[in-house]
Amino acid sequence: MTSRHITVGVDGSVISVRALDRAAEEAVRHGVALRVLYAVPDRDEAAPVLRSAASRTRRRHPGLPVETVAVEGGAVHALARESESADLTVVGRRGSGPLTGTAFGSVATRLAALVRGPLLVVRGDRPCDLGRDVLLGLADDTDAEAAAYAFQEAERRGATLRVVRSRSPRRGTLHGPPLEPAHSTGRTGQERPAREGERGGDGKGVGGRAVPRYPLTRLGEGHPDVVVDTRTDRSDPADILLEATREAAVAVIGVRRRTSVFGPRLGPVAHLLLQRSHCPLVLVPHP
Repeated sequence: MTSRHITVGVDGSVISVRALDRAAEEAVRHGVALRVLYAVPDRDEAAPVLRSAASRTRRRHPGLPVETVAVEGGAVHALARESESADLTVVGRRGSGPLTGTAFGSVATRLAALVRGPLLVVRGDRPCDLGRDVLLGLADDTDAEAAAYAFQEAERRGATLRVVRSRSPRRGTLHGPPLEPAHSTGRTGQERPAREGERGGDGKGVGGRAVPRYPLTRLGEGHPDVVVDTRTDRSDPADILLEATREAAVAVIGVRRRTSVFGPRLGPVAHLLLQRSHCPLVLVPHP
């Protein structure tokens, strides 16, 4: 498939069917085609699963172009290759519980460390996200790619973009304090995007620390219809974002991958959200 498309990995499981349905919805929202991929040891084994996936999708979205492809080998590397040309790659993952990290769930974790474009990890515990906000977690000014994707996602959905910025470098735990509103709000109910060099009342920035530079002002000008709610908290970044995912339609974060003797690895915040997020998660790798 050479046209713009979204790729989804399937394996016949209930979790992958949820990923398929979400990927089809995203393809319609993006205005692109859907590519359904099944990685198997023998391509002949893939036909029933792919036929079922294509039939389900065409029945639910009659006008959506759908292509199916069987690939020999492992799902992680097949989807990583696909991510280089896809607008978005989609996989499913089990929620927290005894099955977390097994079967298709492990594909999501390993793929997140290798993917070359935005990766949507679909959680199985959210039946509907209508009316919910898009959540953007910002660590520093290198998250420009994630910020751009989040603005586009909020615009596509007609949703508010809720930006959460943390001032703490500490590693994540699972129980954090509630979010604190940022120190300034904008007109017409929209909090103004953070400005470069913005400072708090003490002259040192929010919480007495210099506020990093973010591309929010420029992105806001390019998406004038997107309402932006920016909040800053000095607590643990993983705690803040994990709690915020309870009320979000989708969360977007930038991914910094670390190299070790075992290969690329995710940072602690991304790893925790993959394990415990209450909503679907989009991971946008740094270029």
